[in-house]
Amino acid sequence: MSAAGVLAGKVAVVTGAGRGVGRSLALGLAEAGADVALAARGTDQLEAVAKEVRAEGRRALVVPTDITDEAAVDRLAERTVEFFGHVDILVNNSGILATRALLDQSTAEWDAVHATNVRGTFLTTRAVGRHLVAQGHGKVVNVASNFALKGVPLHTAYSSSKAAVVGLTRSLALEWARHNVQVNALAPGYVETDFNAEARADPEIYGRILKGVPARRMARPEELRSWLVQLAGPASDFMTGSVVVVDGGQTA
Repeated sequence: MSAAGVLAGKVAVVTGAGRGVGRSLALGLAEAGADVALAARGTDQLEAVAKEVRAEGRRALVVPTDITDEAAVDRLAERTVEFFGHVDILVNNSGILATRALLDQSTAEWDAVHATNVRGTFLTTRAVGRHLVAQGHGKVVNVASNFALKGVPLHTAYSSSKAAVVGLTRSLALEWARHNVQVNALAPGYVETDFNAEARADPEIYGRILKGVPARRMARPEELRSWLVQLAGPASDFMTGSVVVVDGGQTA
């Protein structure tokens, strides 16, 4: 089977799918043949991505969802199965960042980062995972970060939350291995998105960032797609609990 059809007949849920990396990953799944349920808070952005998914000849379902809300996440899983008939792949991409020294960080800001990045990943994985385990097959791909694997000043909340995602990935991989559900993580470094557009527009800040990246550039969002398709498809049938780092050598 060609790469273009490696996910034919599969249904994927992607959180944080309205823009940036999430949008690109959702389109990568569609290009590989999957139908996609798109989740995020913003309806307009999701509708725009849904239009792009349909342009690939795939079905799309828009489900506005706050992944920190347990009832909303349960509805996301239920609506996906009701609309498509089943679900095969979960991509936990939603995440927020707070850049601040720990002594200046409020408890509310810390809690907000962990609520989205950790609690949200847990809730979504549990809701969709019930269906994956019951049917005896499935893929979970957690979008972590290379910040989970190294110390990063001013990013303690974010780094610790993504480290928790890596821990969740490895532990859950062991729980669900016997159910033929593979759980892996994708850990990108800096990726060119509107998230860091302001930093990239400042030559001094951008130059400082790139000095820490051996490849001397950020990744393009589409460069993560092939790795996601590998982790979401049959290539990872005997691969679980792994963290795939795509960061231009930054962690090394």
